[in-house]
Amino acid sequence: MPWLAWVCAIPVPPRGSLSNHKSCKGFPVPADELDEATRKGTMSGIMHTVDQRTNLAGSNRMELLLFRMNGSQVFGINVFKVREVIVSPPLVKMPKSHTIVRGVAHIRGKTISIFDLSQATTGRALAESAGNAVIITEYNRSVQGFLVAGVDRIVNVNWQDVLPPPQNAAGAYLTAVAKVDGKMVQIVDVEKVLDEVNRAGGVQLELQDSTGLSQHEGAGQYHILVADDSVVARNQIKRTLEKIGVEYTLVNDGQSAYETLQAWEKDSSSPFKRLAMVISDIEMPRMDGYSLTTAIRGEEGLKHIHVLLHTSLSGMFNKSMVQRVGANDFLPKFHPDELAGLVVARLDALAP
Repeated sequence: MPWLAWVCAIPVPPRGSLSNHKSCKGFPVPADELDEATRKGTMSGIMHTVDQRTNLAGSNRMELLLFRMNGSQVFGINVFKVREVIVSPPLVKMPKSHTIVRGVAHIRGKTISIFDLSQATTGRALAESAGNAVIITEYNRSVQGFLVAGVDRIVNVNWQDVLPPPQNAAGAYLTAVAKVDGKMVQIVDVEKVLDEVNRAGGVQLELQDSTGLSQHEGAGQYHILVADDSVVARNQIKRTLEKIGVEYTLVNDGQSAYETLQAWEKDSSSPFKRLAMVISDIEMPRMDGYSLTTAIRGEEGLKHIHVLLHTSLSGMFNKSMVQRVGANDFLPKFHPDELAGLVVARLDALAP
Protein backbone atom coordinates (compact mmCIF):
# COMPACT_ATOMS: atom_id res chain seq x y z
CA MET A 1 0.00 0.00 0.00
CA PRO A 2 1.28 3.53 -0.59
CA TRP A 3 2.78 5.45 2.28
CA LEU A 4 0.33 7.72 4.08
CA ALA A 5 1.31 11.30 4.68
CA TRP A 6 -0.37 14.31 6.22
CA VAL A 7 -0.99 17.30 4.04
CA CYS A 8 1.14 20.30 5.07
CA ALA A 9 2.90 18.28 7.76
CA ILE A 10 6.00 16.21 8.23
CA PRO A 11 4.68 12.80 9.23
CA VAL A 12 6.85 10.62 11.40
CA PRO A 13 6.18 6.92 10.73
CA PRO A 14 4.88 4.93 13.70
CA ARG A 15 5.97 1.52 14.87
CA GLY A 16 3.80 -0.99 13.06
CA SER A 17 0.86 -0.67 10.73
CA LEU A 18 -0.56 2.80 10.25
CA SER A 19 -4.05 1.34 10.27
CA ASN A 20 -3.53 0.25 13.90
CA HIS A 21 -1.68 3.36 15.02
CA LYS A 22 -3.69 5.42 17.51
CA SER A 23 -2.08 8.69 16.50
CA CYS A 24 -2.85 8.23 12.81
CA LYS A 25 -5.64 10.79 12.80
CA GLY A 26 -6.60 13.80 10.78
CA PHE A 27 -6.58 13.75 6.99
CA PRO A 28 -4.27 11.02 5.70
CA VAL A 29 -3.95 10.76 1.95
CA PRO A 30 -1.88 8.41 -0.23
CA ALA A 31 1.51 9.97 -0.86
CA ASP A 32 1.26 9.24 -4.58
CA GLU A 33 -1.80 11.51 -4.72
CA LEU A 34 -0.03 14.54 -3.29
CA ASP A 35 1.01 17.34 -5.57
CA GLU A 36 4.69 18.16 -5.90
CA ALA A 37 4.58 21.12 -3.52
CA THR A 38 2.98 19.04 -0.82
CA ARG A 39 5.46 16.23 -1.40
CA LYS A 40 8.26 18.67 -0.64
CA GLY A 41 6.38 19.88 2.43
CA THR A 42 6.28 16.36 3.85
CA MET A 43 10.07 15.93 3.72
CA SER A 44 9.53 12.42 2.37
CA GLY A 45 13.25 12.01 1.85
CA ILE A 46 13.81 11.51 5.60
CA MET A 47 11.35 8.63 5.91
CA HIS A 48 12.07 4.92 5.82
CA THR A 49 9.63 2.02 5.65
CA VAL A 50 7.45 1.04 8.59
CA ASP A 51 9.25 -2.30 8.92
CA GLN A 52 12.66 -0.64 9.15
CA ARG A 53 11.50 1.54 12.01
CA THR A 54 9.75 -1.32 13.79
CA ASN A 55 12.91 -3.41 13.61
CA LEU A 56 14.81 -0.76 15.57
CA ALA A 57 12.89 -1.76 18.68
CA GLY A 58 14.74 -4.58 20.39
CA SER A 59 18.00 -3.93 18.53
CA ASN A 60 19.17 -1.29 21.04
CA ARG A 61 18.79 1.40 18.38
CA MET A 62 16.55 4.41 18.00
CA GLU A 63 15.94 7.29 15.66
CA LEU A 64 16.26 10.89 16.74
CA LEU A 65 14.48 13.83 15.19
CA LEU A 66 17.06 16.62 15.25
CA PHE A 67 16.00 20.22 15.83
CA ARG A 68 17.30 23.60 16.93
CA MET A 69 16.12 26.27 19.31
CA ASN A 70 17.96 29.57 19.78
CA GLY A 71 21.48 29.23 18.44
CA SER A 72 23.38 26.49 16.65
CA GLN A 73 23.16 23.75 19.30
CA VAL A 74 21.42 20.62 17.99
CA PHE A 75 18.84 18.82 20.12
CA GLY A 76 17.09 15.52 19.67
CA ILE A 77 13.84 13.74 20.50
CA ASN A 78 12.96 10.09 19.99
CA VAL A 79 10.91 9.64 16.81
CA PHE A 80 8.60 7.17 18.56
CA LYS A 81 7.24 10.03 20.66
CA VAL A 82 6.57 12.32 17.70
CA ARG A 83 3.23 12.39 15.92
CA GLU A 84 4.13 14.98 13.33
CA VAL A 85 5.99 18.23 12.69
CA ILE A 86 4.15 21.25 11.31
CA VAL A 87 4.88 24.84 10.48
CA SER A 88 4.04 26.90 13.56
CA PRO A 89 0.30 27.72 13.37
CA PRO A 90 -1.37 30.86 14.76
CA LEU A 91 -1.35 30.61 18.55
CA VAL A 92 -3.99 31.87 20.95
CA LYS A 93 -2.53 33.32 24.15
CA MET A 94 -4.09 32.00 27.35
CA PRO A 95 -4.44 34.28 30.40
CA LYS A 96 -2.42 33.31 33.50
CA SER A 97 -0.77 30.42 31.69
CA HIS A 98 2.70 29.15 32.56
CA THR A 99 5.53 31.23 31.10
CA ILE A 100 6.61 28.45 28.75
CA VAL A 101 3.15 28.05 27.24
CA ARG A 102 3.21 30.18 24.10
CA GLY A 103 -0.46 29.53 23.46
CA VAL A 104 -2.86 26.93 22.19
CA ALA A 105 -3.57 25.84 18.64
CA HIS A 106 -6.44 23.98 17.01
CA ILE A 107 -4.83 21.01 15.24
CA ARG A 108 -6.77 18.17 13.62
CA GLY A 109 -9.89 18.82 15.64
CA LYS A 110 -8.10 19.11 18.98
CA THR A 111 -6.94 22.04 21.08
CA ILE A 112 -3.27 21.50 21.93
CA SER A 113 -0.99 23.48 24.23
CA ILE A 114 2.18 24.70 22.55
CA PHE A 115 5.26 24.94 24.79
CA ASP A 116 8.30 27.10 24.09
CA LEU A 117 11.05 24.51 24.57
CA SER A 118 13.75 27.19 24.59
CA GLN A 119 11.99 29.15 27.33
CA ALA A 120 11.58 25.96 29.35
CA THR A 121 15.17 24.78 29.14
CA THR A 122 17.21 27.99 28.94
CA GLY A 123 14.91 30.73 30.22
CA ARG A 124 15.17 32.52 26.87
CA ALA A 125 12.05 32.67 24.72
CA LEU A 126 12.29 31.50 21.13
CA ALA A 127 12.37 34.42 18.72
CA GLU A 128 9.35 34.89 16.48
CA SER A 129 10.09 33.62 13.00
CA ALA A 130 8.18 32.43 9.98
CA GLY A 131 10.45 29.39 9.94
CA ASN A 132 9.49 28.18 13.41
CA ALA A 133 8.10 24.65 13.64
CA VAL A 134 5.98 22.75 16.15
CA ILE A 135 6.79 19.15 17.07
CA ILE A 136 3.57 17.41 18.08
CA THR A 137 4.39 14.75 20.66
CA GLU A 138 2.67 12.23 22.88
CA TYR A 139 4.16 11.83 26.34
CA ASN A 140 2.69 10.25 29.44
CA ARG A 141 -0.76 9.89 27.85
CA SER A 142 -0.95 13.55 26.84
CA VAL A 143 -0.50 15.33 23.52
CA GLN A 144 1.33 18.65 23.31
CA GLY A 145 3.39 20.66 20.88
CA PHE A 146 6.91 22.02 21.30
CA LEU A 147 7.82 25.22 19.50
CA VAL A 148 11.32 25.07 17.98
CA ALA A 149 13.33 27.15 15.53
CA GLY A 150 13.33 24.36 12.95
CA VAL A 151 13.82 20.66 12.40
CA ASP A 152 16.75 19.14 10.60
CA ARG A 153 16.43 15.43 9.88
CA ILE A 154 16.04 11.98 11.39
CA VAL A 155 19.15 10.00 12.31
CA ASN A 156 19.59 6.37 13.35
CA VAL A 157 21.74 5.87 16.45
CA ASN A 158 22.78 2.98 18.69
CA TRP A 159 21.80 3.35 22.34
CA GLN A 160 25.37 2.34 23.23
CA ASP A 161 26.49 5.59 21.62
CA VAL A 162 23.99 7.58 23.67
CA LEU A 163 25.55 8.55 26.99
CA PRO A 164 24.28 10.11 30.22
CA PRO A 165 24.83 13.87 30.43
CA PRO A 166 27.98 15.12 32.19
CA GLN A 167 27.83 15.14 35.99
CA ASN A 168 28.16 18.92 36.02
CA ALA A 169 24.93 19.08 33.99
CA ALA A 170 22.86 18.13 37.03
CA GLY A 171 19.68 20.16 36.98
CA ALA A 172 19.85 20.63 33.23
CA TYR A 173 16.98 19.52 31.04
CA LEU A 174 18.89 16.62 29.52
CA THR A 175 18.50 12.87 29.73
CA ALA A 176 21.42 12.03 27.46
CA VAL A 177 23.87 13.21 24.81
CA ALA A 178 24.91 11.62 21.51
CA LYS A 179 27.49 12.46 18.86
CA VAL A 180 26.08 12.78 15.34
CA ASP A 181 28.32 13.75 12.44
CA GLY A 182 30.93 15.02 14.86
CA LYS A 183 28.47 17.27 16.71
CA MET A 184 27.11 16.75 20.20
CA VAL A 185 23.34 16.32 20.23
CA GLN A 186 21.53 17.01 23.48
CA ILE A 187 18.47 14.83 24.17
CA VAL A 188 15.92 16.90 26.06
CA ASP A 189 14.28 15.66 29.25
CA VAL A 190 10.75 16.43 28.15
CA GLU A 191 9.31 14.69 31.21
CA LYS A 192 10.99 17.28 33.42
CA VAL A 193 9.52 20.11 31.37
CA LEU A 194 6.01 18.64 31.59
CA ASP A 195 6.38 17.92 35.31
CA GLU A 196 7.28 21.55 36.04
CA VAL A 197 4.27 22.79 34.08
CA ASN A 198 2.02 20.34 35.94
CA ARG A 199 3.36 21.38 39.30
CA ALA A 200 2.98 25.06 38.49
CA GLY A 201 -0.66 24.33 37.67
CA GLY A 202 -1.19 22.45 40.91
CA VAL A 203 -1.08 18.96 39.40
CA GLN A 204 0.85 16.62 41.69
CA LEU A 205 1.42 13.10 40.39
CA GLU A 206 1.41 11.37 43.75
CA LEU A 207 -0.14 8.18 45.08
CA GLN A 208 -3.54 8.84 46.61
CA ASP A 209 -4.14 7.27 50.03
CA SER A 210 -7.76 6.72 49.05
CA THR A 211 -6.71 3.89 46.75
CA GLY A 212 -6.02 1.63 49.74
CA LEU A 213 -2.65 0.69 48.29
CA SER A 214 -0.42 2.62 50.68
CA GLN A 215 1.89 0.79 53.12
CA HIS A 216 1.26 -2.70 51.84
CA GLU A 217 1.64 -5.33 54.57
CA GLY A 218 4.84 -7.31 54.12
CA ALA A 219 6.23 -4.99 51.45
CA GLY A 220 9.36 -4.31 53.49
CA GLN A 221 10.70 -7.81 52.92
CA TYR A 222 10.89 -7.27 49.15
CA HIS A 223 13.16 -5.21 46.90
CA ILE A 224 12.60 -3.58 43.51
CA LEU A 225 15.21 -2.46 40.99
CA VAL A 226 14.24 0.68 39.04
CA ALA A 227 15.98 1.75 35.83
CA ASP A 228 15.11 5.14 34.33
CA ASP A 229 17.28 7.90 32.86
CA SER A 230 14.89 10.70 33.83
CA VAL A 231 15.45 12.23 37.27
CA VAL A 232 11.79 13.22 37.37
CA ALA A 233 10.60 9.70 36.56
CA ARG A 234 12.95 8.12 39.11
CA ASN A 235 11.69 10.44 41.82
CA GLN A 236 8.06 9.77 40.91
CA ILE A 237 8.60 6.02 41.11
CA LYS A 238 10.63 6.41 44.30
CA ARG A 239 7.83 8.27 46.07
CA THR A 240 5.29 5.65 45.02
CA LEU A 241 7.42 2.75 46.26
CA GLU A 242 8.11 4.53 49.54
CA LYS A 243 4.40 4.93 50.19
CA ILE A 244 3.88 1.22 49.55
CA GLY A 245 6.77 0.45 51.90
CA VAL A 246 8.94 -1.64 49.58
CA GLU A 247 12.72 -1.30 49.40
CA TYR A 248 14.25 -0.16 46.12
CA THR A 249 17.44 0.57 44.21
CA LEU A 250 17.56 3.26 41.50
CA VAL A 251 19.84 3.22 38.46
CA ASN A 252 19.79 5.50 35.44
CA ASP A 253 20.13 3.14 32.45
CA GLY A 254 19.63 -0.44 31.32
CA GLN A 255 23.33 -1.30 31.33
CA SER A 256 23.62 -0.31 34.99
CA ALA A 257 20.52 -2.35 35.78
CA TYR A 258 21.92 -5.42 34.02
CA GLU A 259 25.30 -5.12 35.72
CA THR A 260 23.58 -4.63 39.09
CA LEU A 261 21.54 -7.81 38.63
CA GLN A 262 24.63 -9.80 37.63
CA ALA A 263 26.49 -8.56 40.70
CA TRP A 264 23.56 -9.25 43.01
CA GLU A 265 23.20 -12.80 41.75
CA LYS A 266 26.76 -13.58 42.84
CA ASP A 267 26.47 -11.82 46.22
CA SER A 268 24.63 -13.74 48.95
CA SER A 269 24.25 -10.55 51.00
CA SER A 270 22.56 -8.65 48.14
CA PRO A 271 18.81 -8.09 47.75
CA PHE A 272 18.70 -10.62 44.88
CA LYS A 273 16.74 -13.30 46.70
CA ARG A 274 14.24 -10.68 47.83
CA LEU A 275 13.92 -9.08 44.40
CA ALA A 276 10.26 -8.76 43.53
CA MET A 277 10.61 -7.16 40.12
CA VAL A 278 12.47 -4.82 37.81
CA ILE A 279 10.72 -1.62 36.72
CA SER A 280 12.41 -0.30 33.60
CA ASP A 281 12.00 2.63 31.29
CA ILE A 282 12.40 1.85 27.58
CA GLU A 283 14.43 4.83 26.31
CA MET A 284 17.74 4.90 28.16
CA PRO A 285 21.40 5.55 27.31
CA ARG A 286 23.77 2.60 26.70
CA MET A 287 21.05 -0.09 26.91
CA ASP A 288 17.32 0.43 26.38
CA GLY A 289 14.54 -1.37 28.21
CA TYR A 290 13.87 -3.79 25.36
CA SER A 291 17.50 -4.90 25.28
CA LEU A 292 17.64 -5.10 29.07
CA THR A 293 14.64 -7.44 29.07
CA THR A 294 16.16 -9.55 26.31
CA ALA A 295 19.43 -9.79 28.26
CA ILE A 296 17.60 -10.81 31.44
CA ARG A 297 15.63 -13.51 29.61
CA GLY A 298 18.80 -14.81 28.00
CA GLU A 299 20.70 -15.41 31.24
CA GLU A 300 19.94 -18.55 33.22
CA GLY A 301 20.26 -16.98 36.64
CA LEU A 302 18.14 -13.94 35.77
CA LYS A 303 15.47 -15.20 33.39
CA HIS A 304 12.91 -15.75 36.16
CA ILE A 305 12.85 -12.03 37.10
CA HIS A 306 9.54 -10.22 36.71
CA VAL A 307 10.00 -7.22 34.37
CA LEU A 308 7.61 -4.27 34.09
CA LEU A 309 8.34 -1.85 31.24
CA HIS A 310 7.24 1.61 32.36
CA THR A 311 7.22 4.00 29.42
CA SER A 312 6.26 7.51 28.41
CA LEU A 313 5.58 6.25 24.85
CA SER A 314 1.91 6.28 25.81
CA GLY A 315 -0.54 5.59 22.95
CA MET A 316 2.28 4.87 20.50
CA PHE A 317 3.57 2.01 22.60
CA ASN A 318 3.97 -1.30 20.76
CA LYS A 319 2.43 -4.14 22.79
CA SER A 320 3.70 -6.81 20.43
CA MET A 321 7.26 -5.65 21.03
CA VAL A 322 6.82 -6.06 24.80
CA GLN A 323 5.66 -9.64 24.27
CA ARG A 324 8.48 -10.31 21.82
CA VAL A 325 11.24 -9.38 24.26
CA GLY A 326 9.54 -11.26 27.10
CA ALA A 327 8.46 -8.51 29.49
CA ASN A 328 5.79 -9.54 31.99
CA ASP A 329 3.84 -6.31 31.80
CA PHE A 330 3.94 -2.70 30.67
CA LEU A 331 2.48 0.56 31.89
CA PRO A 332 2.40 3.99 30.23
CA LYS A 333 3.69 6.77 32.51
CA PHE A 334 2.78 8.27 34.82
CA HIS A 335 -0.18 7.28 36.95
CA PRO A 336 1.13 6.41 40.43
CA ASP A 337 -2.02 4.57 41.47
CA GLU A 338 -1.77 2.26 38.46
CA LEU A 339 1.94 1.67 39.09
CA ALA A 340 1.19 0.95 42.75
CA GLY A 341 -1.54 -1.46 41.70
CA LEU A 342 0.86 -3.50 39.56
CA VAL A 343 3.53 -3.48 42.28
CA VAL A 344 1.06 -4.61 44.95
CA ALA A 345 -0.30 -7.33 42.64
CA ARG A 346 3.26 -8.63 42.23
CA LEU A 347 3.85 -8.57 46.01
CA ASP A 348 0.59 -10.42 46.56
CA ALA A 349 1.66 -13.06 44.02
CA LEU A 350 4.91 -13.59 45.94
CA ALA A 351 3.28 -13.78 49.36
CA PRO A 352 3.42 -17.27 50.91
